[in-house]
Amino acid sequence: MKTRVEPAPELLSPGHTACRGCGLLVAARLALQAAGPRVIVANATGCLEITTSKFPQSSWNVPWIHSLFENTAAVASGVEAALKALGRQAEARVIAQAGDGGTADIGLQSLSGMLERGHDVLYICYDNEAYMNTGIQRSSLTPLGARTSTTPPGALSWGEVRTKKDMPAIAAAHGIPYVATASIAYPPDLVKKVKRALGIRGPKYLQVHSSCPLGWGHDSSLSIRVARLAVQTGLYPLYEVINGQLTNVKRLSYRSPVAAYLKPQRRFEHLFKPGGEALLAQVQALANANAAKYGFPPVTEGAEAEDSD
Repeated sequence: MKTRVEPAPELLSPGHTACRGCGLLVAARLALQAAGPRVIVANATGCLEITTSKFPQSSWNVPWIHSLFENTAAVASGVEAALKALGRQAEARVIAQAGDGGTADIGLQSLSGMLERGHDVLYICYDNEAYMNTGIQRSSLTPLGARTSTTPPGALSWGEVRTKKDMPAIAAAHGIPYVATASIAYPPDLVKKVKRALGIRGPKYLQVHSSCPLGWGHDSSLSIRVARLAVQTGLYPLYEVINGQLTNVKRLSYRSPVAAYLKPQRRFEHLFKPGGEALLAQVQALANANAAKYGFPPVTEGAEAEDSD
């Protein structure tokens, strides 16, 4: 007689109000599954907070604290310090989480302080590349050329004019033991990195690329495919930095042109109109620079890799 194996309890329950195809909720669910129930979570204001905690209901089945936009790292630092003072740090690990705006812009000072002081916290940035919850305004992680409500393309502009802030490099510059990037398109890789990070004492930083059908302007059924193309083109490399050393770069069997990633998204549609050629070439140059840095192959026209990790 076979023994029935009960599924693990959901730590982030269904029934939230996120958009269909929301990559952010996929990422958060995977991260929480990897972390397990013995965690305390500090969560900045944003889509993840709004869609999972509408009073009087909550999707969170772990201790969860809603902080302000700018101070989730400080709140998590306080939780970690309290556990240490009580001699209970072995009872739970601490996770701080925020979007790209709450991480790279509004929360950067708080995050830097947490990393510099050496708090034993895993900070997860869910990078959907704009302030999606408040009207799709640009953040410093909005990619070059993207349309947002504050970087609209028009007669005098072609969308976002700056490149993404390199937050993993900024985090690594604090001398912390673990920094990594991940993507919702590669769940085993994301889960592995959360588990590895939580097995390390000290501050950790994980940045997860999380597609947003509303803000990116793609069909909700394409969330995983679009996120995968970001990696396959070389625009969003997946890697780890352990004790200051770059390691475990996800290799590509061949590389797709950036147009394969950009075309399904309305936020980039202006780049394919007359006059957008130069900016499109700049985006391709960014991917090519990553390829040179991380050892990716040259572009194969028409290619869309089938790697499934």
